[in-house]
Amino acid sequence: IIIVPVIYCFNVSMMDLKEIYGGKFWPSHLTIENYTRAFQLAPFFTFIKNSLIVSGVITFAQVVTGALAAYAFAMMEFKGKKVLFYIMLATMMIPSQAIIIANYLTIADWGIRNTYAALILPNAAAAFAVFNMRQAFLTLPKEIHEAAEIDGCTNFKFLYTIGVPLIKPSLGALIIYVFLQSWNYYLWPLLVTGSNNMRTVQIGISMLDSVDSQSITLMIAGVVMIIIPSISIFIVGQKQLIRGMFSGAVKG
Repeated sequence: IIIVPVIYCFNVSMMDLKEIYGGKFWPSHLTIENYTRAFQLAPFFTFIKNSLIVSGVITFAQVVTGALAAYAFAMMEFKGKKVLFYIMLATMMIPSQAIIIANYLTIADWGIRNTYAALILPNAAAAFAVFNMRQAFLTLPKEIHEAAEIDGCTNFKFLYTIGVPLIKPSLGALIIYVFLQSWNYYLWPLLVTGSNNMRTVQIGISMLDSVDSQSITLMIAGVVMIIIPSISIFIVGQKQLIRGMFSGAVKG
């Protein structure tokens, strides 16, 4: 049920209008004309490059900031830890649309609109990443951390040499989730970018839309091109994703 629309989408991208309106599921012959025209109408290589850069940097930033904060909340003791954690957790209940104007005014005041920094900075840290990694760190036996402290291991050394390697499944699941989420951003890139050189794939796909019926095949061809990277990421990291989803679910 899930894969049939994806297959049909690929098939439509290889059809002409006559076959589409004829109700065919499989194309009688394969053609790349729709892809060729799509690349002529919009700079898709630029869009894909921008999305890869933005998604990659956001993923890296959220993993780093999430790991540091999660380690502090899970392994360290300090005054007000629970209160700070609950306040941070409460931010997950605020829709991103509610603060988008405030973020835009800040970016505009800094004078960095239409740049990679504008696309990345508001999403460089996320409460979900902190929560996800904190839960993973809590599954580690406290004896490991205590033994490392006795041996003179610093917090940073324990985090990157012992802690992070032990939570690889959860970390892999988080990386895939954040990358796919960043890849699908639409509203924020639309708001802070104003030129094709900085557009991402989700905005660029709208450039293929027009009043004529031919735009249907071009839009589908564009959709196929932008879902290939996300599907590839999922296929490569599916084992880590599944292990991360079930890590800690079974005790004993």
